[in-house]
Amino acid sequence: MKNTIIFFIILGSLLGKGCCHIDTSSSKKRSHTSKNKYWSYHGETSPEHWEEVEKGADCGGRYQSPINIVAAIDDSSLQPIEFHYDDDTDIDAVVNNGHSIQYDFEKGDYIQIGTIRYELLQFHFHEPAEHTIQGIRYPMVIHFVHRSEEGAYAVIAVMVKEGESSPAFEFLENYLPVREGERKEIDTSFDINSALPQQTNYYHYTGSLTTPPCTEGVQWYIMEEPITISVAQVVALQKLMPLHNYRNEQQLNGRTIRHSF
Repeated sequence: MKNTIIFFIILGSLLGKGCCHIDTSSSKKRSHTSKNKYWSYHGETSPEHWEEVEKGADCGGRYQSPINIVAAIDDSSLQPIEFHYDDDTDIDAVVNNGHSIQYDFEKGDYIQIGTIRYELLQFHFHEPAEHTIQGIRYPMVIHFVHRSEEGAYAVIAVMVKEGESSPAFEFLENYLPVREGERKEIDTSFDINSALPQQTNYYHYTGSLTTPPCTEGVQWYIMEEPITISVAQVVALQKLMPLHNYRNEQQLNGRTIRHSF
């Protein structure tokens, strides 16, 4: 209990940093040094205004993300997520896009769900987590962004809580810091599996990207089991990316949330 209180005191002391972004393009297709941050998480360009400031985006759609994961239906027909992550996946670069710290990966790693294969593009961090589970918001989340050959998105959300130090995060911290707008080439290997929970039961629903253009039709897989990192590791990331870079809960609008078991 004492450690938890200290953790949230540290969070409060670092307020005012800003935001983070799901950049769904590959590092080869988009410049990460762009200064274009028209949307934000605060003030007149905050999520409440994205529909107005991002013309042509889906941010005002009916099937948006994130949501509160509640009243999930146990469904034994849900397919397991087959993780085809190599033990030495090539990290292309680490990017501070002004919204989050993001690690881009070379092609080759993917997940398969049923007959659909989704290639891993990148993962990045939100602080605190965007989705809530039974109303509980975790201090941080990792979003693993994937895209199929047909252009459909699947995002795996791994919740992060305070606890033991994570060897995976210690490895990733070797390539920090990166300044806002900076892209640092890495070209080294990383065992992505070390950043996944041991149990892979998940909650599933269809939603959207959580940043503009808020594209709908995204398949969300929220891992039931969180991973742990130390307070020091959380703080190291917070110093580099804006805090409170999350979109508020969106209406469910009749969607069904299913739970694998």
